[in-house]
Amino acid sequence: MKIIIHGGFFSESSTNQETKIAKQEALLRIVKQSYAYLQTHTALETVVYAVSMLEDDALFNAGIGSQIQSDGKIRMSASLMDSTSMKMSGVINIEDVKNPIKVAQVLMQEDDRILGGEGAIAYARKNGFPQFSTEIPQRKQEYQDKLASLGLGTVGCVVLDSNGKIAVGTSTGGKGFELVGRISDSGTVAGNYCNAYCGVSLTGVGEDITSGAVAAKIVTRVTDGFTLKDAFAKTFAELKPFDGFAGAIAIDSNGNIFHQDSHPSMVFASFDGINEEVFQ
Repeated sequence: MKIIIHGGFFSESSTNQETKIAKQEALLRIVKQSYAYLQTHTALETVVYAVSMLEDDALFNAGIGSQIQSDGKIRMSASLMDSTSMKMSGVINIEDVKNPIKVAQVLMQEDDRILGGEGAIAYARKNGFPQFSTEIPQRKQEYQDKLASLGLGTVGCVVLDSNGKIAVGTSTGGKGFELVGRISDSGTVAGNYCNAYCGVSLTGVGEDITSGAVAAKIVTRVTDGFTLKDAFAKTFAELKPFDGFAGAIAIDSNGNIFHQDSHPSMVFASFDGINEEVFQ
């Protein structure tokens, strides 16, 4: 059983030592709590649990840490996928819910599993998700002062459970000041993808990740026989011609954990019950 999570790029917010330590501590706490949860839950359930905790932490750009768009509103996206059903579900540009990843989880049961905008909001209300403003004073001040971050923040999780099943989930609060209607990679197979061989979650500039089809490419290459390291190397090399900004975390079916970023520095933590790693 193994788990790795990410919380965007360290450069997305303040780069002081206090913030760095806070993110390291938060990621280690969440990854270890999620590993404990994994002992009695599936990979899919654990991904939702971990991503929900990341959404609930204002240090990260998802859920209550989400960025404000150009019209003053917050719109979030999240998706979920597991290697058993090979189903992907997600919400794109959803508003006023606390945990978009949990809405994606409920959508797993539907034939129409990826919803956007007003349809996603209506579905959330119908299924018992109350209206919840994710706007926090810090983001409001950034918006008012036009000093929002670079928008390189997303959270994600990849889990391998005791039955060898893989699941992955990704959630984002956007990049800040984006055009209304802009769609991030987090609700697509470019930013969030898995099968029986590998699971990958991305963070970075959504347009670059989508242009590179990054998550789907890595998973496909592992499926076709590439090692995880080689699949990452080839896929990230393909980002270089347009200076693609991306970071990815992954676990394969053999339990190998891997992470890579094209620019410094993605924040992440992993844990397998004994060994822990956190970004430095």
